[in-house]
Amino acid sequence: MRIAMISEQASPLPAGDACAGAQQRHVAELSTALAELGHEVRVYTRRDSPDLPAIVPLAEGVSVVHVPAGPARVLPDDVLLRHMGDFAQWLRTDWHDTDWLPDVAHAHFWTSGLAAVTAARQVGIPVVQSFHEIAAGEPAGTGTSRTGYERALGRAVDKVVAQTHDELQGLIRIGVPRSRLTVVPAGVDSERFTPDGPSAERDPERPRILSVGRLVERKGFGDVIQAMRYVPGAECVVVGGPPAGELAADPQAKKLRAIAEQCKVADRVRLVGGVPAGDMPRWYRSADLLVAAPWQEQFELAPLEAMACGVPVIGTAIGGLNETVVDGLTGDLVPARDPRALGGALRRLVNDKVRRFAYATAALDRARQAYSWKRVASQIGSVYATVSGRRSNEAEVVA
Repeated sequence: MRIAMISEQASPLPAGDACAGAQQRHVAELSTALAELGHEVRVYTRRDSPDLPAIVPLAEGVSVVHVPAGPARVLPDDVLLRHMGDFAQWLRTDWHDTDWLPDVAHAHFWTSGLAAVTAARQVGIPVVQSFHEIAAGEPAGTGTSRTGYERALGRAVDKVVAQTHDELQGLIRIGVPRSRLTVVPAGVDSERFTPDGPSAERDPERPRILSVGRLVERKGFGDVIQAMRYVPGAECVVVGGPPAGELAADPQAKKLRAIAEQCKVADRVRLVGGVPAGDMPRWYRSADLLVAAPWQEQFELAPLEAMACGVPVIGTAIGGLNETVVDGLTGDLVPARDPRALGGALRRLVNDKVRRFAYATAALDRARQAYSWKRVASQIGSVYATVSGRRSNEAEVVA
């Protein structure tokens, strides 16, 4: 099949030493896995620099197309919406005037979906939508709420792919028909994220608890730091946020350091900042366990990557963590926003080497079996075949 991936605000191309976001990695790895199954994939992303070539090869069978929509510079998320009409018009023209008409378009994030639906309707191709995260009544930059756009999109596209059953339920709550929904989990690169290989330096005498993600309050890093009061002797390393050189000026980093001082654990808490994506396996391998303590229902990629590196996970019983982590088998789940419960779970696992080994073994097996990109790409390919087949049959009936 010819597959058009629409990822207007998250290019799958590596950006120097920048730490790639979860959506960027998802689009890049899904596209590559689909190409390995024999599909031809083009990823359409907004041109955000005048120096970018029109088309860049990403892997065999995968190319990235830079769409001129809006100024050729990085734009804040809240102004991207106004350029989606131009993005859609460019797609329509490109698909109509060239000999590369996709069999299906797969949009990633809600703004990409608006452009994909607008263009695809004009050339008669089906659209699959992945939201990656859904809003909680957040403004979209206009008078219409983002949730309103997401509801309308969910009803307009041929299929919505949720990554977890929690996300599926959230989409049903905002009014997306159940018949439009299917669940396909995210994948993890089990060739890059492995237990074998170099690891980041550490003190072998001090247990290391790792936490990974953007430094935003809902990720629960403050709770993790408070929980360290109940894990004497262990260190907490937080990877994510701005690069190390910019941490001192970052408001969230300042808040986390203040919490560490207040809880008298500052000597055992280290903020590393954002690191290149290629360095992440080293950090996972250096840890005795990973902790993910978000408050809200959003998919967390770090636990999957840690599991693929043979690292057990302590998580909050929120969203996708309920599915990624098998409580009592690959890790432990605790209530959200409860530093004492979190600290107790961390202390028990840090002090139980046999249990850590058993969890790590099961976590590695689960990551490789249930979340391999080959399996995920095959499931997504089946979704594409279903919607393109239905659209073709409808066209024949009309004809």
